[in-house]
Amino acid sequence: MYRMYQSWYVSRYDGEIRRAGQAIAASRNTTQRSAAYADRADAYAEKARYSRLMKLIAGEEYNKLFDLAVQDYNQAIALDPDNAEMYYRRGNAYYSRAGLDMIYEPHTSVFLAPAKADFSRVVEKNPKDIMALDMLGLTDGSRGDWTQAIADFEQEAALKPRMRFRVSDAYCNRGSSYPGEKYDLAISDLNQAIQIRGTSDPCECEPYNPLLAIYVKQTREYDKAREVVALAQRSGKWIAPEYLEQLKASNANR
Repeated sequence: MYRMYQSWYVSRYDGEIRRAGQAIAASRNTTQRSAAYADRADAYAEKARYSRLMKLIAGEEYNKLFDLAVQDYNQAIALDPDNAEMYYRRGNAYYSRAGLDMIYEPHTSVFLAPAKADFSRVVEKNPKDIMALDMLGLTDGSRGDWTQAIADFEQEAALKPRMRFRVSDAYCNRGSSYPGEKYDLAISDLNQAIQIRGTSDPCECEPYNPLLAIYVKQTREYDKAREVVALAQRSGKWIAPEYLEQLKASNANR
């Protein structure tokens, strides 16, 4: 039954590909033709992504479908080069491809670079495009460039303050990525992450325990560690029992 559902779902993309092809043939001007090529590209890209995620096709077929998508995106952009939406749609396909690649091979994907280039082009054309800024920040973060991601998300949050949690996550990730001897930089970023976020923000990176690890294990700043625990508990965040035990022990040794 599930395989039947998967086949039906894939057939929807085949229908979209077919209808977009008909729209390409029937288009009366370059704007219409560009839009139709982009629609077909989206369908190819989504069919490729879904089919690979569900393990319905082999890698060779996946690459073929994705190449068809890119060819159509390129054609759409060639026909309407000033249309920022076309760059966004191609960038989104590259980003999705990179994300799927990194599920199977957890390292930076080569498709993140063209994704960044496309989202950057959109932002150049419209610096107030919140969706492009968000995707640009996510792409830079996926590449491990958290400093640039912070800048991207700061620009986004200036336009849409409720997206401020993205800035917090970026600081948290950068703080967590520093080697042990650079704990002063890590402390600064992790504290910044805590200060920015709200209790209801949908943050992914957790700064409290990494910060406690530094205060308890490296700098032995137990008073600061207790302040972090208090902040975490007020926010309803989980604290690793080992840090609580070490703080109790430090109290006993006073």
